[in-house]
Amino acid sequence: MELRVAILRADDVRPELAGTFGEYPDMFEVLLSDANIGRALTDQVLLRTEAFRANQGVYPANIDDYDAFIITGSKSGVYEDLPWITVLGEFVKLLHQRKKKLIGICFGHQLIASVLGGEAGKASTGWKIGVKVASLNGDFVNKFSGTERFKLLYSHQDQVFKAATGARILASTPGCPIAMTSLDEHVLTLQGHPEFSSAYAGALYKLRKDAYPQDCFKEAVESLGEDTDHLAVARWMIDFMVS
Repeated sequence: MELRVAILRADDVRPELAGTFGEYPDMFEVLLSDANIGRALTDQVLLRTEAFRANQGVYPANIDDYDAFIITGSKSGVYEDLPWITVLGEFVKLLHQRKKKLIGICFGHQLIASVLGGEAGKASTGWKIGVKVASLNGDFVNKFSGTERFKLLYSHQDQVFKAATGARILASTPGCPIAMTSLDEHVLTLQGHPEFSSAYAGALYKLRKDAYPQDCFKEAVESLGEDTDHLAVARWMIDFMVS
């Protein structure tokens, strides 16, 4: 089975890190490829990805050329008055109207909520960085390999306050009550970053060190030694896109 995925890039990796870690679509390509290889042979897909610089107004000419869409994270806030965010929000509405498979990560998670009837903004609790444990709501455990908790890397000071109209809250972390949602059968969003490697997260945190409270930074760096469930989450993403 072929799976054609358009990755909508909502930010650029900082130049001092891009040479080592690539851009965000590169990270998603590696993540999905590794997760796909880890699936049973009968479940593996022919994965084809293409990146579009949505933060510069570049989009697919025909959305029907793709089976699914992924919106990446971004340093920008969904509440910022930037033309490209407005255009991306309208594109989200179109994908939703057409019931195209759509996954939002971090900024993408927040944008989807904010343009589909929910709310997102800067959290009063401040930055959430490092490895965090998300707990799946009991009704949805069986949909995600029977797990009750999963670990991902996080990097955000904004979060969703109100999920999109009709969305279900699938998982929460202690500092982020709406950490994972789904809407009907075609939208899946996560606040965490399955595409981040520990090495990239650590390098990013160090570059932003002055923006974080000291104890927040220290705790985040110490957490980087923990294993995450990024591949399991990526397999959920593939299952969602092909279902």
